[in-house]
Amino acid sequence: MTDGILLIDKPTDMTSFGVVARVRRVLSDQKGKKMKVGHCGTLDPFATGLLILCVGKECKNAGSYTKLDKVYEATVRLGQTSNTGDPEGEISDMSNQQPSRDEVTNVLKNFVGDIKQTPPAHSAIKINGQRAYNLARQGKEVEMPERTVTIHSLDIVDYQYPELKIRTHVSSGTYIRSLAQDIGTALGTGAYCRELRRTKIADWDVQNAQSLSSLGITD
Repeated sequence: MTDGILLIDKPTDMTSFGVVARVRRVLSDQKGKKMKVGHCGTLDPFATGLLILCVGKECKNAGSYTKLDKVYEATVRLGQTSNTGDPEGEISDMSNQQPSRDEVTNVLKNFVGDIKQTPPAHSAIKINGQRAYNLARQGKEVEMPERTVTIHSLDIVDYQYPELKIRTHVSSGTYIRSLAQDIGTALGTGAYCRELRRTKIADWDVQNAQSLSSLGITD
């Protein structure tokens, strides 16, 4: 490949930038020259799933991919909170309350449509020119601007307290970590996103994505 897009199934415990660097190295070695590679929307290190990478001249069109709708599957852990909204943060016990499935269903209905959402402080959003996660890691107070996002659908895949598994189709800019935390707040239990997998970006499906190992990437 010299120009176009590459669908990658990102493994857990790797940054999106790490994926780009590894793919760039492999493609550059194959072509005998440095290849231009960029991602079209990050996934958190703990998350897995679909990444669209632009290669070569297609990098100039990266912005057209970042604004597309996405589908995620997530495991929301009720009764606990995390200061990062995910399993990498400091976990705190919050509540032993066990909502019924009907209670959960009714709460989820309130999140469908256009909603206000505050992105996590531990995110790649820039605040005064600096990544929010860098400021948060330095212990600095980070005030994240609220935004309007669209939740097209939000369905229960499985619910066995304390774990709620959901599938959601969302607009670009939606943070599933924030959605999980907001669901926990609405239920009165607290919550964080324990597992996250992106399965679709527009009509591109993770089932059609390549693993890094299929490209000869093992580290």
